[in-house]
Amino acid sequence: MFKENIKRVLKAGWKNFYRNIASSFATTFILVVLLSLVSFIFVFNNFSDFLIKGIEEKADISVFLSDDFLEENVLEFKKTLEDRIEIQEVQYVSKNEAYQNFIETHSEDEAIMEALGEVGDNPFLGSLSISAWEADQYEGIVTFLEESEYSSLFSKIDYYQRKPVIDKIFSLTTMISKIGFVSALITIFIVILLVFNTVRLAIFNSSEEIGVMRLVGASNLFIRGPFIIQGMLAGLFAILITNLLFLLTFWVFSPKLETILGGFNVLSFFGSHLGIIFLIQLATGLSLSVVASFLATRKYLKV
Repeated sequence: MFKENIKRVLKAGWKNFYRNIASSFATTFILVVLLSLVSFIFVFNNFSDFLIKGIEEKADISVFLSDDFLEENVLEFKKTLEDRIEIQEVQYVSKNEAYQNFIETHSEDEAIMEALGEVGDNPFLGSLSISAWEADQYEGIVTFLEESEYSSLFSKIDYYQRKPVIDKIFSLTTMISKIGFVSALITIFIVILLVFNTVRLAIFNSSEEIGVMRLVGASNLFIRGPFIIQGMLAGLFAILITNLLFLLTFWVFSPKLETILGGFNVLSFFGSHLGIIFLIQLATGLSLSVVASFLATRKYLKV
């Protein structure tokens, strides 16, 4: 008996979906907008992480080393720095590497190369490039450097010259994260209200039909069920349409977007994370449509 009732509910839900095609289309469209926003936020958050990481890589300090600093001691000191929890990364550029890097960068500038040739010997110093996790950790790192046993072998620490830039970089990344989060919350809240109102309107249009069903003794399951199934169908169609739109858009515009987004390949990212994106869409679309249908039938139609 229960199995037969479920079949009837499923059949009635499908009939409701294509019989009330206008309201079903409206619900599906609103859900597509919502799922597109959810998917976009997922992609944008990962792009933000990619962008922030790229920006933060530029926030570092350099310790220039005197020629008396033996390379084996430099490598030992580098290891000491890497063991400190506030330090994210330490890169060592030797005197010769600095010289070669300069030549590769300015090889086509004849005036600079001529001036370098007149200098004769390698005028560059070896250096340690140090990146911290947070902006406020650099001052402690500099204090450690100045108090270390090798401090006399440091030619220069450029922290105080770079401090304003470092502070601005970390302020920018924090602002990007906050703006993205707040904008996402506001937008999703607005779209959720639209979904609830669209579903409520669709059910309100069937209020006379629901009244008749109640008069003939239909159970709450049989009254609510078709609307819930109708909402689930709208959610499933919305998921399919959303993913097709995203894949098609990224497939067409991915090369241009990758250039604009600094190497972030949205098509590759979306494709490789399609499984988790689908689960997020499924949880969002189905749960919202089911809850909206359930609440609308209970609160507004007094079922």
